[in-house]
Amino acid sequence: MQFYIEKWLSSHRQACGFYATIYNRIKAGFVLVRNPYDPMMVTRYVLDPSVVDAISFCTKNPAPMIPRLHELDRFHSFFMVTITPYGREIEPLVPDKNEVVESFKALSEYAGKNAMSWRYNPVFISEKYSVEFHKRAFADFAEKLHPYTSQCVVSFIDLYEKTKMNFPEAKHVSKKEQEELIDSFSETARKYGMQIHLCLEDAGLIRDNVDADGCYSQAVMEKAIGEHLTVPNAAIGARKGCRCLLGSDIGAYNTCAHGCLYCYANYDMEIVHQNMRWHDPESHLLIGHLHKGDMVRDAKQKSWIDPQLNIFDFISR
Repeated sequence: MQFYIEKWLSSHRQACGFYATIYNRIKAGFVLVRNPYDPMMVTRYVLDPSVVDAISFCTKNPAPMIPRLHELDRFHSFFMVTITPYGREIEPLVPDKNEVVESFKALSEYAGKNAMSWRYNPVFISEKYSVEFHKRAFADFAEKLHPYTSQCVVSFIDLYEKTKMNFPEAKHVSKKEQEELIDSFSETARKYGMQIHLCLEDAGLIRDNVDADGCYSQAVMEKAIGEHLTVPNAAIGARKGCRCLLGSDIGAYNTCAHGCLYCYANYDMEIVHQNMRWHDPESHLLIGHLHKGDMVRDAKQKSWIDPQLNIFDFISR
């Protein structure tokens, strides 16, 4: 336990530092982001409500950001919080799940139920984490979370090369197992008035309260921010079958210290630890600083909010 406690404290400090960077960037009014495929190319994004319709956070540990939530008040915000039933052998440095549930509740009470999304993913099957285990775990979390969100995102594990390298025991979830789980999840979600969004899964899994329209679709975001959006076609869907909006990702690969075996955003933990050492909350970048030879360009930003419709028009439709 000492190992996990010490490592978790390091992970928690990292999360605090990253949230501090975000809040500092919001205060400054801009952020710089490296292109992950061409690191010398840096994009400067203006952080202002006139061109930023919403700021979305995807996290497993929202607690460190809660004391400064008021600094987001000028913006619409959307929070996607992953809460899964896996133990330390799978998610070694994720905070205790009961603590994450309490943080979820606190976020919802501040931002509103529509601004919250619970992610139960990725789902994988093993001797310990059986189909029956997932049915019980999903029902337990849904009971706790349904007063604080009306939606849940579900997906099954994708075996990317880096996932197979870090988690060789992982196996595809069979079609039969997927159908059995979704039937159970759907029944639970119906009981608690929740909608399930599948993330790039087989359309055969669609049910009356289970859709495949995307976890970050236009409909989801319009409900979250109470505004109608006029979205260009080019901004919808990054991959075939995905209807999620293409926003501007200001995060970076290899920067999460939770160490989850199934993670697709980390290549290996040594790189993560190196990036953590380079992190400076006062930097204009999430990781490190600008270098000689970096080419900085301004992003083309434009609001998608339709000024002809207000929240009351949207609700009445």
